[in-house]
Amino acid sequence: MSYLSPFKIHMASHALNQGKLIAYPTEAVYGLGCDPLNEAAVMHLLRIKQRPMHKGLILIASDFAQLQPYINPSPSMLERILPTWPGAITWVVPAQPWVPRYLRGKHDSLAVRVSAHPLVQQLCSNYAGAIVSTSANISQQAPARTALEVQKKFQTEDILILTGATEHHQQATAIYNAQNGDCLRASKPRKI
Repeated sequence: MSYLSPFKIHMASHALNQGKLIAYPTEAVYGLGCDPLNEAAVMHLLRIKQRPMHKGLILIASDFAQLQPYINPSPSMLERILPTWPGAITWVVPAQPWVPRYLRGKHDSLAVRVSAHPLVQQLCSNYAGAIVSTSANISQQAPARTALEVQKKFQTEDILILTGATEHHQQATAIYNAQNGDCLRASKPRKI
């Protein structure tokens, strides 16, 4: 089980508030994150990953309340989504109209997850909000699975790295469409 001292979690929250990037273990790989409402931080993250903005990003949280301001799910979508959280399932949900294009990309929806990973739970609880979560890699390259790999991939960048274990899922988290339950990304697609 991943657990960090309150001091390290506080330092990560402080870095997020200062517009810095952080790296942290998730269910399968290390993630890169930042404050989703800090456009400069998000654009920096996209730049170092070489990820096109039109693809959109994922927000992760420690509880559903942290995601509520960003999304506009129907009651039937909530019936589909909530039983799967916390967990390793990301849902693509209609976004609130105010959500910035730099988070949504070319979509009118947003990918969101309430993670069960203990370190992510600690981090988002201490930060008191959702954070951007994208794999710690250059686009089209293998994602980092350890803190050392993050350090090697982004050695010239100022990223606060939280050391911990991933939950050793072999594939990135599954992504489902909240409107119809269709699988958008998974190793073994199934409808939910």
